[in-house]
Amino acid sequence: MNTPQKKVFVSWPGYSTSDPETGKRLADAGYDVVLRPKFGARSAQELEAMLDGAVAAIVSTDPFSRVVIEAQQNLKVIARVGVGTDSIDLAAASQQKILVTITPGLNADTVAEHTFALMLALIRKVVDQDTLVKSGRWERVGEFTPGELAGRTVGLLGAGTIGRKVIDRLSGFGVKILFFDPIVRQAGPATRIDSLPEILRISDILSLHLPLTAETRLIIGAREMEEMKSTALLINTSRGPLIDQAALFSALRKGSLAGAALDVFEEEPPPTATVRDVPNLICSPHLAGLSRESIRRMTVSATDSVLAVLSGQIPPTAINAQAVTNL
Repeated sequence: MNTPQKKVFVSWPGYSTSDPETGKRLADAGYDVVLRPKFGARSAQELEAMLDGAVAAIVSTDPFSRVVIEAQQNLKVIARVGVGTDSIDLAAASQQKILVTITPGLNADTVAEHTFALMLALIRKVVDQDTLVKSGRWERVGEFTPGELAGRTVGLLGAGTIGRKVIDRLSGFGVKILFFDPIVRQAGPATRIDSLPEILRISDILSLHLPLTAETRLIIGAREMEEMKSTALLINTSRGPLIDQAALFSALRKGSLAGAALDVFEEEPPPTATVRDVPNLICSPHLAGLSRESIRRMTVSATDSVLAVLSGQIPPTAINAQAVTNL
């Protein structure tokens, strides 16, 4: 067992105790850095055992349920590498006076670039053509002939920081850009659409850039897919449960949607049988926000946040500061 008040639990893969900008700073400050990288599913019970009296945690998508949080007697801060906190019970953390921090804005460009890459890969049939060439087939016309992005209507659900970055990248490609967001009134050259059904009906490409909340969960279900064009493409680099995944895969198999690209899934990683042989589907392993550069920025920020909290400060990255009155 680690010395009380000295353990910092880290689940972010690749975090190093010898890195002078991250782990070494914690070690030099007298903390025992315990690395338990998260590469797949992890239960709340497993997480609770791993935390084992930690005063701070630098984490991935670990399941910080109410039970896990209430079992922590020493924990002062959960530093999420990224911005999604749907795996953390924020109400429980606040009640326990545990600060939750994020790394806002540090991977927005990265997500936008990946979104754009998926969009072009679908339209240009990059994955299909790669598979064909490697199997000895040279099919330049016919079923696998690619299309063009120019001239299409691209709809975005959500026009926050990442959505606006996507809009910036789209603006030079000769497309009509629309967005639906109940809060945002203007987003550069994009046209605001007042209703979800309308943007579903007119978009050739629909890209999701929403947080996962009670209101946004399953915002795209079977009924919404029926309102979309049969030639439409759907892209999700936000959170898996925004989409009814079974309904999406059914639509792709029936041909009532032309294609989809998913970086996020209902269950991560998704069971192989779930995604195997789904036509016109491109998958990536929840890495839209990850690059060598963004990981460096985010892990340094998370380390900054932990050191600040452990020295009695409330960093600007804290999202529940108002609930914590006495560190």
